[in-house]
Amino acid sequence: MFERTVGILEEFVETDGEITMDSALVDDLGLSSLEVIRLVAAFEDEFDIEVPDRIIPTLRTVGDIVNYLEENAE
Repeated sequence: MFERTVGILEEFVETDGEITMDSALVDDLGLSSLEVIRLVAAFEDEFDIEVPDRIIPTLRTVGDIVNYLEENAE
């Protein structure tokens, strides 16, 4: 799941650094709040799930996304 998550993330961020489970979407990867919403939409399309709006603010790190997907994506 981590590799698939990073693959999608790489479409949204330009970083020469390594993306890890601890990478913060805003602070480390430089995503804006709008980009985070677009990122979530990409995950919804890729994994055929719907992420409730109330969950989006809790997705602060790559690990948060991976854990959410592992629990909710088929």
